[in-house]
Amino acid sequence: MDDTRISLAHGNGGRFMRELIEQIFAKNFGSSELNVEADAVPIALGEGEVLMTTDGFTVQPLEFPGGDIGSLSVHGTTNDLAVAGARPMFLTLNAFIEEGFEIERLDRIVASLAKAAKESGVKVCAGDTKVVRRGEGGGLYLATTGVGVRLPGVVPAMNKIRNGDAVIVSGTVGDHGTAVMLAREEFGLRGELISDAGPVMALTESLLSLDGLRFMRDPTRGGIASIAHEINRATGFGVRFTADIPVKEQVQSVCDMLGYDPYYLACEGRVVAVIAEEQAEHALQLWRLLPEGAAAARIGRITGTGDRVILETALGGERFLEELEDDPLPRIC
Repeated sequence: MDDTRISLAHGNGGRFMRELIEQIFAKNFGSSELNVEADAVPIALGEGEVLMTTDGFTVQPLEFPGGDIGSLSVHGTTNDLAVAGARPMFLTLNAFIEEGFEIERLDRIVASLAKAAKESGVKVCAGDTKVVRRGEGGGLYLATTGVGVRLPGVVPAMNKIRNGDAVIVSGTVGDHGTAVMLAREEFGLRGELISDAGPVMALTESLLSLDGLRFMRDPTRGGIASIAHEINRATGFGVRFTADIPVKEQVQSVCDMLGYDPYYLACEGRVVAVIAEEQAEHALQLWRLLPEGAAAARIGRITGTGDRVILETALGGERFLEELEDDPLPRIC
């Protein structure tokens, strides 16, 4: 048997599976974090309302500038908790590994996952591995569950949004989707753009003391345009985006060449917030004090009932941003 690659024996419950868990997962997470002998483990959450989320990750390629499927699984899960006003505390991890996958590469990705978890202040407390036959998977899929506790302060919720509220974003949009696309080297394109994938807890926690905070969301699949349509469906209000949405030149160039729209492309380390107009500038100042929010900007406002999602153009016109139907970039997260 080739001991440099995953075999079906690594998923049969025997010695090879035990060694895989001990030498890859337990080694990287630390024996104090992951009890490989237990079927269930206790977790200490302390006081506060408990929040839970779950997610799956199928990104291709598995490693891309600025991250990989391992770190992405941590950031994607913990960020969902953060924008709900929670502090992430624990993760579970399920790894679906394709027969023939390089063990050294798996070790590298799990090490990246462990590093991201440590930086995000969360512990991987439980997990499972499965091996699928060669040709039945994409190399490696990950599924996670995140648990956290709601922090004191405002509880952000869609139903708190009001006509006239401001819409802000913590940084440039479309970086992750474009970086992954360039890493695939599709359409003959290459580039050095780095994904924005990263934790957003500092950004979200900085706004929880503002009584004008209405809602927060991380603009992953579907980008900021899809968040605007969620708001429109849930509240009946329209969203009017300005022409000043921050987009990196390289992202815009790729979109112009391929006919994509950066407002529909995924981010993995950004926050979109809706906040009372009178507190919008203060919120932006708080974000700009943080490295993650240096490029924070006001990008729009909530408009009246029955309105649609509209983008103001640099030439003074406007156009509708329709709800996303086709997936422009599948397997982006």
